[in-house]
Amino acid sequence: MSEPEAGANASPCVVASRRSAGASRAADRRPSEEAPPRRGRQGGRGGRRRSPSGPPQSEAAGPGEPPLSFELKSDCVGAVIGRGGSKIRDIQSTTNTKIQITKGYPGAEVKIFGSKAMQSKAKAIIDNLVKKQEIYHSESTDADLASQPPVGKDMRTDEGTMIDWDQIREDALKWEKKKWADLPPIKKNFYTESKTTHSMSQVQIDDWRKENYNIMCDDLKDGEKRPIPNPTCKFEDAFECYPEVMENIKKAGFQKPTPIQSQAWPIVLQGIDLIGVAQTGTGKTLSYLMPGFIHLDSQPIPRDKRNGPGMLVLTPTRELALQVEAECSKYIYKGLKSVCVYGGGDRYGQIQDLTKGVDIIIATPGRLNDLQMNNFVNLKSVTYLVLDEADKMLDMGFEPQIMKILLDVRPDRQTIMTSATWPHAVRRLAQSYLKEPMIVYVGTLDLVAVNTVEQNIIVTTEEEKRSLIQTFLESMSPKDKVIVFVSRKAVADHLSSDLVLRQISVESLHGNREQSDRERALENFKTGKVRILIATDLASRGLDVHDVTHVYNYDFPRNIEEYVHRVGRTGRAGRTGVSITLITRNDWRVASELINILERANQIIPEDLVSMAERFKANKMKREMEKKLGRPEGKPKKFYY
Repeated sequence: MSEPEAGANASPCVVASRRSAGASRAADRRPSEEAPPRRGRQGGRGGRRRSPSGPPQSEAAGPGEPPLSFELKSDCVGAVIGRGGSKIRDIQSTTNTKIQITKGYPGAEVKIFGSKAMQSKAKAIIDNLVKKQEIYHSESTDADLASQPPVGKDMRTDEGTMIDWDQIREDALKWEKKKWADLPPIKKNFYTESKTTHSMSQVQIDDWRKENYNIMCDDLKDGEKRPIPNPTCKFEDAFECYPEVMENIKKAGFQKPTPIQSQAWPIVLQGIDLIGVAQTGTGKTLSYLMPGFIHLDSQPIPRDKRNGPGMLVLTPTRELALQVEAECSKYIYKGLKSVCVYGGGDRYGQIQDLTKGVDIIIATPGRLNDLQMNNFVNLKSVTYLVLDEADKMLDMGFEPQIMKILLDVRPDRQTIMTSATWPHAVRRLAQSYLKEPMIVYVGTLDLVAVNTVEQNIIVTTEEEKRSLIQTFLESMSPKDKVIVFVSRKAVADHLSSDLVLRQISVESLHGNREQSDRERALENFKTGKVRILIATDLASRGLDVHDVTHVYNYDFPRNIEEYVHRVGRTGRAGRTGVSITLITRNDWRVASELINILERANQIIPEDLVSMAERFKANKMKREMEKKLGRPEGKPKKFYY
């Protein structure tokens, strides 16, 4: 029997080439590697030990036991070895064997050293892993075939065989149909239009929409358009048939629905997919939560027989996820159970909560995808899906995780998407995952800041920033509460330390802080124990503190969309607020966009800001002209020899 090249437990990597000389193998082998036992070898590194008074003893194999050899498909080697060699180490330890895998073409050679019984046991474990891998590969291939591009009916492969794309698409459709064949029935329409809403004339409807921030609606269905439902101007108009919902609303003390709620509720309650585009602080969360509660409780299949959650809310940040979960708990309906799943939290505790059974999952895409891939959560039972702050989720790069999550959510679900902006990427996401939706937006689909906030712009220098903010904080009244936004975590820490040394009580919130510290800082700010919160853009979304009076942009954000979200942290729930923004020469590229935002909100535009925008435009034109003429930009470069 020839000596194997390397032991399997030395590394997950498989030795592909055979060395010609035994001396070369011995010299090249790392000290940590082990070779399998050889017949007649005394001592050595094969797991055999020499007893002082007897022959060599073997831990894994009987004397002279030949190895069990067989072939393994190359694409199954990784499944047997596992990440970092974890699986093959487990097999060896549980069966008391040594396993060697030599990769070749078209397959790999596997040798198992040990007793016959243990060899058979190890072989059975490997066969099981291979079987699982083949099933997974088959399902993945079927799923991928559904998205193959239509490149004609046939295509010739490298081997010369023809690919029948029509047959592939047909097989993919069959697989898709089989996957969702056993779904229970779903009900979506729960809306009963009140007499008051039904009796509204078109003139009354137009006047109401114009008076409520010029709210607009449209049907995105192809072909014949559906009538846009009349707005529900009072809570009773939307929920008169649901007394438990009305009771929760009365406890909260709300006087009337926000404009986005008034127009969204009759659409969502009819079971129509919805896109809600509105500034932060306009009540988008309750616009999908209240109908979602009714949707969950009114399904034909009882909640205890659905084998999983019925409602899923995906959010970009853990702060927003926790905020939505708090709203769920606040307006809980008929004992619906909710759980918040997010990265940085107690993963084991979240798994335990899911296994106990929940109706609503509020999650960040990364952590939910992790639990989904490890089979800790069943998403086939979800009939009501919400993509909250979709633009932020795309900005943060969560689209791959969202795509994987939605593969397991039934295709005939009802889907709600909310966003503060309407860029091309969000439109593409809506086209992919919503079916014949309606859209509701406030005023315009162009970027607009909350019009309940007074926006003040100060053109300054980097050196003057520290004295300006110090003057502002020292002049705060006892009832003022401010969020100071900075660009980087280090700036947040440095500014916090500086203010604490000046006897000013502050809290900081950014991604480098532990989750428990972040939650404590947020709680201290919400309760008023601390009235100054210094934060990165982590807090520009999902931070729902109603009594924030001021937003102070110490550093201008990386894009104009984040500016709008920052401003929206004040002036919430019908209140007014003030934002103060410091802008320097480094930010002059956004001056024109900022002027557009201020104009749409009827704000005062400083002359310094207009001059900055004009200088940037002139400088840009100059650079473009120099580029066309072939002149070098800026100072000449120096070359050293």
